[in-house]
Amino acid sequence: MSPVFTIHPQNPQVRLINQIVAKIRAGGVIVYPTDSCYALGCHIGDKTAMEKISNIRQTNKEHNFTLVCRDLSEIGIYAKVTNTAFRLMKSLTPGPYTFILKASNEVPRRLQNPKRKTIGVRVPDNPIAQSLLETLGKPIMSSTLIMPGKDIPETEPDEIKNLLEQHVDLIIDGGHCGLEPTTVVDIMAEPPQILRHGKGNVKVFEIY
Repeated sequence: MSPVFTIHPQNPQVRLINQIVAKIRAGGVIVYPTDSCYALGCHIGDKTAMEKISNIRQTNKEHNFTLVCRDLSEIGIYAKVTNTAFRLMKSLTPGPYTFILKASNEVPRRLQNPKRKTIGVRVPDNPIAQSLLETLGKPIMSSTLIMPGKDIPETEPDEIKNLLEQHVDLIIDGGHCGLEPTTVVDIMAEPPQILRHGKGNVKVFEIY
C-alpha cells in the first residue's frame, strides 16, 4: 500500500519533498499535482517505472510521455529549440502547455515519438511540482492521470488513493487539482498546431 504525503500547495515541506525525490531516484512511480491536473511521474531514465505507468494507463507503445522541466534552460537540454519556439515558450511558461519539439540526444529513444523523433516538454506553474523538480535536478517523466476508459483526469486525492494505492509507490495529496489536462501544441509546425485543447488560452497561437 503506497504512502500518501499531504503537501502544502503553496509552501511544500522540504523534508517531505526530499523523501519523495528519494523515492523517484530509487525507481518509484508517484502521483503528483501540476498546474493543470494530477499526473503520474518517474525518473527520466527508468524503463521499468515507465512501463509501470504504461500499465496503469493501459497505453500502447505510441503513447507520448512528457518531460516536465524546471525552466526553459532545462528544456534546451532535452529538446531542439529554435529562436521562434523559445520566444513563444517564454511567453507561456510556466503554464499549462505541453510543447512538441524535436528531441535532443539526451532523450532516451524509447521516450521519443517513434516516427517523428519528438518529445513533449513543459514547465508547470505549481509550487509542489517545482519543488520536486528543483530538488531532483532533472525532469520528471510524466503522463496525465487519466485512467483507462475515462476522458477526464482524476482530481480528488481520496479517489486517487482508492484507485492506485496498490499500483504506485507514493501519492501526493496537494489538494483538489484541475479537470483539464494541458493544451498540447506542436511548435515545429508553422503556424503552431494545437494537438489537444486543454487548460490554457489558445488565442495566443492565432498571431503566429
